[in-house]
Amino acid sequence: MYAWIWRRLPFGLVGKLVGSVALTAATVALLWYVVFPWAEPLLPFDDVQVTQDGGGPDGVDSGEDAGVGGDPATGGDHSVPYDTDANNTPPPSPNR
Repeated sequence: MYAWIWRRLPFGLVGKLVGSVALTAATVALLWYVVFPWAEPLLPFDDVQVTQDGGGPDGVDSGEDAGVGGDPATGGDHSVPYDTDANNTPPPSPNR
């Protein structure tokens, strides 16, 4: 596709370089000012809610959130769901 565009641009090497820059700038401007503003409301990047209540109905904590309760066996505050010592191997010796 790019070779086809390059062959179709007129006025020799200088014209092809200027045409390439102009086409690139037009594409970036089209994306920046038309496509991205149109797509922004459809993307979930700004869909964040941070609240102090429990998140359940009427602000009551349902207890279903991970990390609630403080008991490490049930996914408490400082529980990690994987082994943290698995990759802690000693560094290689200098003779290797």
